[in-house]
Amino acid sequence: MKKSVNIITLGCSKNLVDSEFILKQLEANDYTVKYDSDDKTDIVILNTCGFINDAKEESIDSILNYVDAKKAGLLEKLYVIGCLSERYKEELQRDIPEVDKYFGVNNYEEIVKGINADYKKELVGERIITTPKHYAYLKISDGCDRTCSFCAIPLIRGKHISKPIEALIAESKYLASKGVKELILIAQDLSYYGLDIYKEQKLAELVNKLSEINGIEWIRLHYFYPANFPYDIIDVIKNNPKVCNYIDIALQHISDNMLSKMKRNITKEKTYNLINDIRTAIPDIHIRTTILTGHPGETEQDFAELIEFVETMHFERLGTFTYSEEENTYAGDEYTDDVPDKIKDERAEKIMEIQQNISAQINSNKIGKTLKVIIDKAENNYFVGRTEYDSADVDNEVIIKTNKELKIGEFYNIKITEASDFDLIGKLAD
Repeated sequence: MKKSVNIITLGCSKNLVDSEFILKQLEANDYTVKYDSDDKTDIVILNTCGFINDAKEESIDSILNYVDAKKAGLLEKLYVIGCLSERYKEELQRDIPEVDKYFGVNNYEEIVKGINADYKKELVGERIITTPKHYAYLKISDGCDRTCSFCAIPLIRGKHISKPIEALIAESKYLASKGVKELILIAQDLSYYGLDIYKEQKLAELVNKLSEINGIEWIRLHYFYPANFPYDIIDVIKNNPKVCNYIDIALQHISDNMLSKMKRNITKEKTYNLINDIRTAIPDIHIRTTILTGHPGETEQDFAELIEFVETMHFERLGTFTYSEEENTYAGDEYTDDVPDKIKDERAEKIMEIQQNISAQINSNKIGKTLKVIIDKAENNYFVGRTEYDSADVDNEVIIKTNKELKIGEFYNIKITEASDFDLIGKLAD
């Protein structure tokens, strides 16, 4: 009988892509493969996250839960891969020895062979898509060369390594052949793409070439770093109709004091200039950013500047997270974690209160407009979709009430009739 395997993925979309490549290899080895399933399987592979304390706790809790399931005879083998086991492999082996084997990141071949399967090099670039089939994440590089004080990613994922343009085109053609219409480009740092292998930033060239692939209708750009931003991508977003008017750029803070302590290699003035340059060139752009509160040394004045920045810039999409000390990072080694957790949380909540009002205002301005929407799913008596201004799982959704049967993965023109703080409601345009 075929062995069955279930891969559970925790953390970010970059982990999800890793899981998809491994699933393809195991399927080719005649395994029955499942993804994030509640079904009983012979083998479970847990792909862990190790970015911040909450993520680490979730990963450890999940490992222990599957150890209990193994002890109860509900599975034969348990393997742990990903960022947590990359960083804490020795400690995990010592403290949770019931796991059959721990693997790190960046080596699919080692993982596949380690669970007694043959690694098939002819399948490089192929994967089982676990998202709805009309969109997929395209990881264009791994690792990071930045030195942000608070971040452990370079310790886990290593130096920045760009995938060659030719390999990404081949992978994207494969995805398009499987029905993918929307490519969501991801990396630790899109801004750096190409510098390691081409000695110059190559994101704009890559995006233009990806847009030539038949079947690809939307290209979405995630996870820019603001320092040394690749300005030539602005013209690509503006002029290439397949590139969404959307950009995800993690700014983290705005005061010069905090940007310096965070080792972000950019100033307040340059940050303002960058956002204003993008908005001037592309008035319809929707910018997603991430804000970090409670980093060591963050004063009330720093936070006041951050509030002013969020209120002034009116970011269409914004998320926050609070600082957690990470061993072997610059902040963990050099700073005292001097902002109480209560203050960190209060500051994050304050930012999100402001953002809720901003989002409500931006959404209300869309009432009466007709927008192109891709349908992601059907729920109860309505359909759920997204505009080009919204990425899957993290941004607004469009709730469509209609008696007609809409097709998942197809585009429709939707007239917006109502708006809430974080979602839109619409109907099929006449």
